[in-house]
This record gives sequence, structure tokens and C-alpha cells, in this order.
Amino acid sequence: MFNRLEDFRTTWKEEVEDTLKVLRAIPDQALEQSVAPGYRDLRRLAWHLVGGIGTLAAQVGLCIGGPARDEQGEVVAPPPQHMAAIVEAYTRSAESLLQALASWEDADLEKVEVVFGHLHWRRGQILLAVLVHQVHHRGQMTVLMRQAGILVPEFYGPTREGWEAMGLSAPAV
Repeated sequence: MFNRLEDFRTTWKEEVEDTLKVLRAIPDQALEQSVAPGYRDLRRLAWHLVGGIGTLAAQVGLCIGGPARDEQGEVVAPPPQHMAAIVEAYTRSAESLLQALASWEDADLEKVEVVFGHLHWRRGQILLAVLVHQVHHRGQMTVLMRQAGILVPEFYGPTREGWEAMGLSAPAV
């Protein structure tokens, strides 16, 4: 949970950059990669990241820019056919969240809100959920990227390829 807005802003900016590394690494021809038929593919997961920012923010009355949304903050447009358009929408939504938070003060993070009609979360918890939601789906995307033969970018440490590039053995699995 976040107790200071500046802590969230700093972490959010770092995580947005890591998410953008993933999104930018995905070529259009891999957008249909899914773990199996009937599961979200890379296009749907990427578009879900765009929508997830606004969905959680809407729970506390924050209005997020980017693609058109319904009253619950869900994106109503279908996912674009090209990753560049998804990257652009994600960037706008991520920046818009920071702009929307400009009206909050640190004390506002302690306010309790009803989320999804039944959860009672402090606003600091909601911001953590927005952030962790991004990380969760970014992890799913990296698995699909590996299945599609796409080099996964590094963010929390070296990838297998990163270890090799340094002339080191990757840690044993």
C-alpha cells in the first residue's frame, strides 16, 4: 500500500517504462499469440492493460484519458490491430493517471472507498492494485512472448539472454 503520493508516482513511472519495454517488443505479427485457444492473446492482454488503469481509477472517481470508457471505466473500443496504437493508448492512460492524482494529497490515500461494489480499500491500496495489476499481466505477456520466440526485455534483472550477453551462465532452474 502507498502512504505517500510521491512514492506511488516514482514507482508508477518505473513500472510504466517496464511495461512499455514489453509492449514495444511485441511485433504486430505476434499479437494473436495466446497460451491456448479461448485465452487472451497478446493483443487482448495489452489492451487490458490500457483499460485496467481506468477501471480501477474510476472506482475512486478519477477520470483517465485515453480510449473511450463506460461509467465503470472499462474501455469500450475493441483492441487496435497494431501494437503502435496500443502503445500510444497505454502511454496516454498511464500519464493521465498521474495527472488525475494531482488533486490528491497524501492524507487522501487513507480514505476508504468501496471498490467493485463490495471491497473496502484505502485509496493507497487501490493505487497498489493498479500497479500490481500491470505487473501481473506484464508477466503473462512475457510468457507468451517467449512462446512466440520474441526476446523478452529485462526489468528486474537479467533474462537468460542477458546473462549470456554478460558472458555468464544463467542461474540453474
